[in-house]
Amino acid sequence: MMKLKELEAWLQDVMGFETPKVKLEQYETPAHIAARMIHTMESSFGDVKGKIVADLGCGCGMLMTGTALMGASASFGFEIDQDALEICQGNLEEMELRSVELLQMDIKDLTSTYSRFFKFFDTVVLNPPFGTKRNQGADMEFLKVALDLSKTAVYSLHKSATRTHVTKKAADWGVKMQVIAQLRYNLPSTYQFHKKNSVDIEVDFIRFSLS
Repeated sequence: MMKLKELEAWLQDVMGFETPKVKLEQYETPAHIAARMIHTMESSFGDVKGKIVADLGCGCGMLMTGTALMGASASFGFEIDQDALEICQGNLEEMELRSVELLQMDIKDLTSTYSRFFKFFDTVVLNPPFGTKRNQGADMEFLKVALDLSKTAVYSLHKSATRTHVTKKAADWGVKMQVIAQLRYNLPSTYQFHKKNSVDIEVDFIRFSLS
């Protein structure tokens, strides 16, 4: 298994958004957080190596790249934004990663039980929109789709302030929820409405178990 420091070093080279889109809440997952997420998924639960993994809302491919480096048998990235997909494709090619596939798709097109991806993946990982500005509820929409796609486990980031709400949703959906860690997510100034250079947000790294 790739060591944590080595994985983080690789992920430091992943290129981010050139012009992030506020309506899509495009923020980059920091390499040190992504590395710890992916490493924990494999070292503690065996949910990456040899597994079919999806990154839902993959953006520029930080988490998807991490799963491929950690030995996933196949890594799929779903993303609606063409600009992000082009950067993601460049990242994957730069690292010469194989067994990866990108699909441009709205998550709403993945919700049907008749979708070819329904319960197709062993593991799904995502850093969903936190549902700020005009996207209230987007985090739960992404999570529900992820649960529909996975056979075993979903790993997701959610604002710690919403933990009670996420816990209730998990109970309603009949899935087990485990807060693996509470992280401090440094959100850099990205859009014009940001007044500070950066803001620290407390974020829960959560595993949802379906088995």
